[in-house]
Amino acid sequence: MRGNPFGTHRVVEPKGLLPQPAWKLDNDTTKLYDNEILIDVLTLNVDAASFTQIKKEVGNNESKVAEKILEIVQKRGKMHNPVTGSGGMLIGKVKKIGKDMNVPVQIGDTIATLVSLSLTPLNLKKIVKVHLDKEQVDVEGEAILFETGVFAKLPCDMPQSVALAILDVAGAPIQTARLVSPGDTVLIIGAGGKSGVLCSYVAKKYAGPTGQVIGLVHSERSIDELRKLGCVDEVFVADAQDAVSTYEKFMKVTGGKSADVVINVVNVPDTEMASILCTQEGGVVYFFSMATSFTKAALGAEGIGKDVDMIIGNGYAENHADFAIEIVKENEPLLEMFMRRYA
Repeated sequence: MRGNPFGTHRVVEPKGLLPQPAWKLDNDTTKLYDNEILIDVLTLNVDAASFTQIKKEVGNNESKVAEKILEIVQKRGKMHNPVTGSGGMLIGKVKKIGKDMNVPVQIGDTIATLVSLSLTPLNLKKIVKVHLDKEQVDVEGEAILFETGVFAKLPCDMPQSVALAILDVAGAPIQTARLVSPGDTVLIIGAGGKSGVLCSYVAKKYAGPTGQVIGLVHSERSIDELRKLGCVDEVFVADAQDAVSTYEKFMKVTGGKSADVVINVVNVPDTEMASILCTQEGGVVYFFSMATSFTKAALGAEGIGKDVDMIIGNGYAENHADFAIEIVKENEPLLEMFMRRYA
């Protein structure tokens, strides 16, 4: 029996919606449609905004974080944080392949799903370990990938946890490459995180020697690491939730020059206006952060009379997985940083 290629056959409520905006999915993995893949899940990489919100709600406590994740999945049939609206992605081994699926993998292959956990039917049996420092959760369970779901085979020359961390944010660096041109002034808000570091490196590469890449970080400890990586020309500490203060600090760093491109990859809400204020008229703001509010961004820009193009981050772009892995491999200090953080 074939299911809908977009997965609507797994929607429990409300009927008629696609799996991502739906409240609840059918996560019964004992039945497999002919155009689905069954995955034996090993690790969840929970979206940074979601993981941060959960830790804040229950305290920085491993067992309580595990309980909260289990609670969400049991209620919704997927890892879809009801507060942030975001999910994450997973790695696992292919367990069964529907007879109508023509895919370049075999049973037993290890893959990373490149679609959000917020639309992936997930049946968790047990949480084995919560890694509070890297937003990853080792689990026992199964998941369903729909016919239209994209995935990547994991590279065999790096640890799975490292590949998972890179692939989780693979949409951000390739979109940065599309937006940044030689000579641009680029601001990366949240430059110290995994997506921020990747975007900083790509921005520096594409802005070239005549461009300027500036990193905004939340704490002093990120400054030395970013400078050692050579990903930024300047880096400063600011609270991006304080829009005016951030703007004033940024203007001081640049000598009064606004950014051609602002990339926002933070994992907290209320940073829309800092991004918009720092962008020049006719410039581009790329909101990759899942904590972004479209309403705050749109009405905020209108409220200060700022004519900027605002792009909502798309976690998928053609060849984004290969692009992200390759940019890490081509920069040895960057690879060493990811190995240090996530191996």
